[in-house]
Amino acid sequence: MNFLVSGGAGFIGSHLVEQLVSDGHDVTVMDNLHTGNKENLKRIINQIEFVDGDIRDYELVKRLFKNKNGVFHEAALASVQESFTKQKEYHDVNVNGTDNILKLAKEFKIKVVYASSSSVYGNPTKISIKEDAQRKPINPYAQTKLEDEYLAEKYSKIGVSVIGLRYFNVFGERQSDEYAGVIKLFLERIQQQKPPLVNGDGLQTRDFVYVGDVVNANILAMKSQLKQGFINIGSGNSISILELARAVIKSSSLPLEPIHKPALEGDVRATLADITLAKKSLNWEPKIKLKDWLDKVISKMKIEAKH
Repeated sequence: MNFLVSGGAGFIGSHLVEQLVSDGHDVTVMDNLHTGNKENLKRIINQIEFVDGDIRDYELVKRLFKNKNGVFHEAALASVQESFTKQKEYHDVNVNGTDNILKLAKEFKIKVVYASSSSVYGNPTKISIKEDAQRKPINPYAQTKLEDEYLAEKYSKIGVSVIGLRYFNVFGERQSDEYAGVIKLFLERIQQQKPPLVNGDGLQTRDFVYVGDVVNANILAMKSQLKQGFINIGSGNSISILELARAVIKSSSLPLEPIHKPALEGDVRATLADITLAKKSLNWEPKIKLKDWLDKVISKMKIEAKH
């Protein structure tokens, strides 16, 4: 099969591209390297077509749609904090860019699997969160993701196959600073033998899901007979940020205590995915546990520190 991956040099996109190549597919990556990095693709750069381009460039995207069997749309601006100061740019990239992708999917009759976000739910009234929960975003980034969902609903009504995967908090190797990387930030502090910095009281809870599991969900969604809909992709477990900080410290065996900073604007209080639909409709479930991954990464850091 021949796939286009927008944002394929980013954190999640690059892992997806590696898996598609490993599965024997032809892959074209389109990324403007605003937050993506070609270094993320170094292992497979000679096995793919890489195009430095922007999803807002309609004619370029149109050219790349030719002879494709499916499109994985991962390109987006994704920093909650930055979205407050760059609302126009966030709307332009995330909403107008997605509109281009879906418009062309209609023209070329190509299925799209794209990155939605659990942030569309805002502060949920009920935990765990099912897909039919009310969508009430509390920051501009999340608002663009909701507008993308409105677009997906609009295009699916006129025959476009489009599935939005609502990612919860994705973690893993190559996590970028832009991609809400609390785990990455904690690990960087630990590497410097400094205590993790916790925003607010640290009692905000998050559902962390491993990037490899997210990749698997994308591929299963593309292969599935599903034509439309939104599906939660999380672990079905949650941990408070304070607990996470303590778990990182414990794995490191360093005599540290977390330091509290002021709370962040637009920070959701609690997330926890109900993943029943993903299990049922995609035959998907997460395999990698956060605690196991942290132990592995931190023990590797310790070994490297000794050399």
